[in-house]
Amino acid sequence: MANELGYRTARDLFLACPAIARDMKSLATGQPPLDFCRALLAGRVPEEAVTFCAYLLPERAAVWWGHECLSNVAELLADRDLDLLALVHARVGDPDNPHHQAVLSKSLDLPPATPAAWIALAAVWRDPTFKMDSSGFPAAHAVNAAILAGLARAALADRFTLLSVFVEMGIQMVEMDA
Repeated sequence: MANELGYRTARDLFLACPAIARDMKSLATGQPPLDFCRALLAGRVPEEAVTFCAYLLPERAAVWWGHECLSNVAELLADRDLDLLALVHARVGDPDNPHHQAVLSKSLDLPPATPAAWIALAAVWRDPTFKMDSSGFPAAHAVNAAILAGLARAALADRFTLLSVFVEMGIQMVEMDA
């Protein structure tokens, strides 16, 4: 089954969004996307499953997924990150409200250096003042950076467990969209 974006295989996603190849070393296969994602999680570089999910999900869903992943490690984030997460929550929850976009845009210090700054950047990716579309990277790039930066703050012994939880959450969101 293809998701709403029509990706029947991992290769379809790689063809539709060539930027993913700049964020991943694994080569696309003809496997269904979720099978490919699970194989990445069980593979040599399981973090690539996060990258794949970030690109597989529709943009708004990917930003929400990143927000939820970071909310799961909130105790590892600074106050500024928690404030940004609250702004992202408001923005994703009410995407047509120009006030949320403006407040979030004004709250960012570029370049992002923290997990929540990356997810906030993903939430405002299409804001013309940031000129991110011209970078050649989609918002998924920032979602991926946010989640991986959040994981990097966790204790080494906890990282794979968190990574697995985050990827399964992403997979569930893809299945809901399918």
